[in-house]
Amino acid sequence: MRLNNPVTAGDEPAAVASDPAWFGHPRQLARLFTTEMWERFGYYGMRALLTLYLTKHFLFSDRTTNGIYGGFTAMVYLTPLVGGLLADRYLGAKRSVKFGALVMALGYFVLCFGGEAAQPWAKIDGVRHTVVQEHVVDRPTSDGQEKRYVVIDRQRLAIHGQADGSIALVAGDGHVVRQVAADRFQSGGDRSSLTTVLVLLAISLITVGNGFFKPNISTMVGELYRPGDTRKDAGFTIFYMGINLGALLSQVLCPILADVVGWWAGFLLAAIGMLVSWALIHFDGGRLAQFGNPPADQPNARALPIFVGALVAVPLVMLLFQNLMSAAPAVPGSGVLGYVLALPLMGKLLFGTFLIAVPAILGYAWTSGNREEFQMMVAAMVLITFNTVFWTLFEQAGSSLTLFADRNTDLTIIGGWAMPAAQTQFFNSFFIITLAPLISALWIWLGRRGIEPSTPVKFGLALAGVGAGFLFLVWGAGHADSAFKVSVWWLAGLYLIHTIAELCISPVGLSMITKLSLARIVGLMMGVWFLSIAVAQYVAGAIAQVASVDTVGGEVTNPKLSLDTYVHVFTTIGWVAVGIGALLLLLAWPIRRLMHAVN
Repeated sequence: MRLNNPVTAGDEPAAVASDPAWFGHPRQLARLFTTEMWERFGYYGMRALLTLYLTKHFLFSDRTTNGIYGGFTAMVYLTPLVGGLLADRYLGAKRSVKFGALVMALGYFVLCFGGEAAQPWAKIDGVRHTVVQEHVVDRPTSDGQEKRYVVIDRQRLAIHGQADGSIALVAGDGHVVRQVAADRFQSGGDRSSLTTVLVLLAISLITVGNGFFKPNISTMVGELYRPGDTRKDAGFTIFYMGINLGALLSQVLCPILADVVGWWAGFLLAAIGMLVSWALIHFDGGRLAQFGNPPADQPNARALPIFVGALVAVPLVMLLFQNLMSAAPAVPGSGVLGYVLALPLMGKLLFGTFLIAVPAILGYAWTSGNREEFQMMVAAMVLITFNTVFWTLFEQAGSSLTLFADRNTDLTIIGGWAMPAAQTQFFNSFFIITLAPLISALWIWLGRRGIEPSTPVKFGLALAGVGAGFLFLVWGAGHADSAFKVSVWWLAGLYLIHTIAELCISPVGLSMITKLSLARIVGLMMGVWFLSIAVAQYVAGAIAQVASVDTVGGEVTNPKLSLDTYVHVFTTIGWVAVGIGALLLLLAWPIRRLMHAVN
């Protein structure tokens, strides 16, 4: 969860709340806090289910699922750049938030219409065969009783994955009828083209709606405070606790409903949360009348064309996702050029824009600023790059770590009660809420003694920490049971370490950007910051694709091979992260010099 204090457009508001009636803050903060909480309730409740929904209900491969998920979360951080600009110039923050809330709610409602589950099939030597399922329930959590058979010459053969990736087809009496090499076995699912279009429509609606909501609710919080009001940072800290509170509640409740009632019920609860968020802004009883209004020189007539244009953009976003799904991987041995050419359109846009923006902005700083300003901009770009690496690895939570929780984790908590795999993402929210005050107090205590770590050191510790979290889980994999499942407490330990790492980097990131940037292009630098996070989300999906495991009917055929695959990927990215963190710690002193005492 992000705990950043964003730059807002409210530094010089037209109206400022001056009645400190809620924990020493303007009373309107309570309504905005609750609005954000319910919006995040909807978003994180949906996100907890999305990866499992795509792999189990639609029977998309891990590669396709993780690609969609990475592209979706990348767009979630890219669209606010446009939504914030439209709000600042034309709509005002309040109308943007209300419109975004309705569009996102519509997206969650559309997710409820998934239709019948996809029907699995298997191809052996290019010949397609029917896959018969027994005791399979279309729910997020598998009970281990499911059975799947491939039908060949009217004989039902159990599908057993082997350590080398091959498939053994086993008859009812236990003997192996046929051994199939990995490259000669392919599985998939027949799914309704209509429901496939609907799920892409849903995530496109959520993407567009989020672009209007995400940046502008923060803008309204900023408007509550006069310039120089020392309560502002504390107000944003309270406000952003709403993110984690909403996420905590939804990541517990939505998976339970999806398991007990059906996928649609979990998504419906997310939609209801989103509608509550909209209602809190729309029916505000005049409490927010002075805040989030459009510029005085912009007529209301401009709103309708913008809203229509946003809805017209939804099919364009759908095309990006369709292109993402259909993109083939680069041919082995084709090199960097082959990899770049094989990138889907979304990847080319993200990487191309980032690679152009960074040197262009540094060139501008070189020509228009003095030597000190240029060096500070260089420091900012270096830290942005390392921040991108952090979020690339941290954001495995909704993709590979969720699939690991479903496939290779013993989710028993206590007394035989097991939590759903989709609920495991709640650990991060829980640890944020409990640890954020303690970490904040630690920085204050160290600061008073003059030994608080500098920003580069905090970034380095965060990167090493995210790597340590993966290595902790790998250690736990060495204690897997006979079913090749790791205790859920090892996964909880990973989230604990990752949360501590997050608290070393997230609260200081945007503040660092505002302090190091040239004043005349701070808005542009904020755009680069969010663009870098969008790139990180996209690459996170690509890394999760490396951890892809072959499945039949949404379930792995060999739990040992699945565990070995995850352990290999988590070990690699764990040590890489530790190494990059160590490198940044070594570079902390020269970067600190480039920052010219800014911390």
